[in-house]
Amino acid sequence: MLTQDLRFALRQLRNAPAFAILAILTLSLGIGAATAVFSVVDAALLRPLPYAHQERLVYPYLTSRTGGSTPSSYIGFQRERAELTTFVAIAGWSAFTNLNLEAPSGPVSLRTVKSSDNFFTVFGIKPLLGRTYVTGEDQPGNDNVTVLSYEVWQTHFAGDPSVIGRVVRLDGSPYTVIGVMPAGFRFPLGLRNAIYTPFHTKESWRKAPGMHWMQTVGLLKPGVTREQARDDLNRLFTDMARIYPQQEGGHTAQVIPLAERLNSRGDGKTLSGPLGTLSFAVLALLGIACVNVAGLLLARGVKRERELALRAAVGASRIRLLRQVLSESLVLSAAGAAGGLLLGIGLLRAMNLFLLNALPRGADVHLNGTVVAVAIALAVLSSVLASLAPAIRLSGTDPNRALRAGGGAGTGRGQHRLRSGFVTTQVALSLVLLILSGLLLRNLQQLLHTDLGYDASRLTTVHIDLSKGRYENLDPLLAFYQPLLDKVTHLPGVEAAGLIDLLPLQAWGDGYDIHITGQPPYPSNQKQGTETRYVSPGYFQAMGLKLTSGRLLSPSLDRSENLAGTMVVNEAFRKRFFANGGDPVGAHIDDADKPEARSAIVGVASSLRQDIQQAPMPEMDWLMDEVAPKDRLGTLGNMVLVVRATGDPAALNSSLREAFREVDPTIPFTPELMTTIVSDVLSFERMEGWLFGIFAAFALLLAVIGLYGLVTHEVELRTREIGIRMALGSTRTRVVREVLRRVALLVGSGVATGWVLTFALRKVMSSVVEIHAAHDLTLLSALTLGLAVIGILASLIPARRAAATEPMQALRAE
Repeated sequence: MLTQDLRFALRQLRNAPAFAILAILTLSLGIGAATAVFSVVDAALLRPLPYAHQERLVYPYLTSRTGGSTPSSYIGFQRERAELTTFVAIAGWSAFTNLNLEAPSGPVSLRTVKSSDNFFTVFGIKPLLGRTYVTGEDQPGNDNVTVLSYEVWQTHFAGDPSVIGRVVRLDGSPYTVIGVMPAGFRFPLGLRNAIYTPFHTKESWRKAPGMHWMQTVGLLKPGVTREQARDDLNRLFTDMARIYPQQEGGHTAQVIPLAERLNSRGDGKTLSGPLGTLSFAVLALLGIACVNVAGLLLARGVKRERELALRAAVGASRIRLLRQVLSESLVLSAAGAAGGLLLGIGLLRAMNLFLLNALPRGADVHLNGTVVAVAIALAVLSSVLASLAPAIRLSGTDPNRALRAGGGAGTGRGQHRLRSGFVTTQVALSLVLLILSGLLLRNLQQLLHTDLGYDASRLTTVHIDLSKGRYENLDPLLAFYQPLLDKVTHLPGVEAAGLIDLLPLQAWGDGYDIHITGQPPYPSNQKQGTETRYVSPGYFQAMGLKLTSGRLLSPSLDRSENLAGTMVVNEAFRKRFFANGGDPVGAHIDDADKPEARSAIVGVASSLRQDIQQAPMPEMDWLMDEVAPKDRLGTLGNMVLVVRATGDPAALNSSLREAFREVDPTIPFTPELMTTIVSDVLSFERMEGWLFGIFAAFALLLAVIGLYGLVTHEVELRTREIGIRMALGSTRTRVVREVLRRVALLVGSGVATGWVLTFALRKVMSSVVEIHAAHDLTLLSALTLGLAVIGILASLIPARRAAATEPMQALRAE
């Protein structure tokens, strides 16, 4: 019987191709969007981390006295490792440097995770090949060893199992490959093509209590709560504050589950809120699709009322009729699932670039068995829900009434209210998505047009990672940087060129607390930190920064005027430390005991944004020439060349590549436009705006289709009534006006319901965008008016069709 019903359903759909195509496309839109979003949620939040004992892995989050986050110092880490009683192991790591691998195809710059010797012990993951670190292997003087990620092993060593024990050159020095990690293991999660090496830290970094540079990750003992671990950490920091009050005083700790820390955005915000709101949006879209299909089925069912009444009259039970109607929904669900999966694959491919840059586990987003099963379940559930109300109504048709109704089938008050409710729901949900996407896109535009303090459209950058082994006995300033700058500044199309160690937007957070000589002590709760950078003399011209007082850095002047360090600060520095007036030029900072050895401020330059989401932070720029020759390789080994072009910066790539090759062919050449960097920094925001915009467009399209279908259907049902009215003297204009009045009432009720929903869901939406009715009044009004106008326009064609009804033909028709 079920087979018979399915065959009959197929015949019914074949006989109504327009209905079938529209219903399947509607379901496919909703299911495809839901499939794509669930794939993202599954990879980012639901899928377990690729580590053992996930529930016991934690991230110790340290807060400084001023409330900002701070890494650990090496001294602090050593005490944590030795004295904490609540951890099985706690490991230190950092991932802010690159190493150059001398691969057969040429030099390649790889992200490097440097860590303590117990790093892999914390995660409990055994290597695919070889071994990981042994105790003491992170101490200075030991041999250089490296563990490869699976991606590096496959990409640069062709998956060769004999790589274990091979000596490779990293940064010009020999490293022995001791292990290969299994596929899927990455830490941090966003690092692809990474290699792992143990710490061989400089002595100055190991012994300085104020040098905070190391992140930590810990494995709790079984049965230990995060609160107990937090108390254990805070006890240790209290002890350290007594020993090092200036450097370690005021530090407190929180213990965060590692999954929560890793499943977060690059700016530290959690992913659960935005992805939860995205899930709500796609469910709203799926709801609109269901309502639309329900409306289509209801309209189609009206035409079948007499058919079903005849079946009931000759003995068909209500269950039999219900099963026959629902069988049609199963056919629709199968087609909708297939179309939804295809659309989901297309959306994921289109989102691929966003996902890789926006999410730590963006590379893991793909369709899998779980996602396909969810898509099929959604298809079945959506089509059954969409057909349930029409099916129940049709299966309960009174045969006598339906047979007597003739052409008046479907004009009852109950069906009238149900169709109106469908349209109101579609308009309401569409308005919510329109408001959300409109605010997101407006915010994204504001971020993209943020005043960065420089013109990104004329800048190109090249990351430079010097091979330490190659320059170990050389002065990198004289052997590489100065010859490179001499060549680059004389290239055609180059207006200015300079170097900086941390490129704005891409890297920030290298700094420390300071005090201006002669100023009273600062309050303990006042932020005293400043960003610090090492730059070349031409950096300010390359970035287009303006000098507002004093002078710029100059190797000849700085060496002759001051034996101590000299710096240029920015306007944000002036506002922070000279808020009551005064000129920073000539001031000193207390970075040495003797006054004559303290660093001096020689100039103030305009501010630029180190982080696009924050206002410019105070910054001190030091001349890279002032770094002592013995420390230059360690301090200046990783720099960024910034080139200001007279025209298109991308046109400089070939000449820049040649300049690098002439100075040192072993340095990887990795150019990147500053506009691309700005765009990549906003990858998550762009993905949000892109997705919500697509969902809002889908929702608006479905709402328009729903309105058009409703008016068309009602015009068909009321053909006789309209004919009678016109025969009795009603004009075509009046008919159009009546149709549009009804549509306006439906759209108005939908808009009102949508606004109620929007304000009811403000807390849910706040994880993505804040709604400020007064501030956003113009945009919100425009979106509301636009939806209303589009809805009314959608009804013009069927309204004109109603007005074109010929009275005599309508009266002859049943």
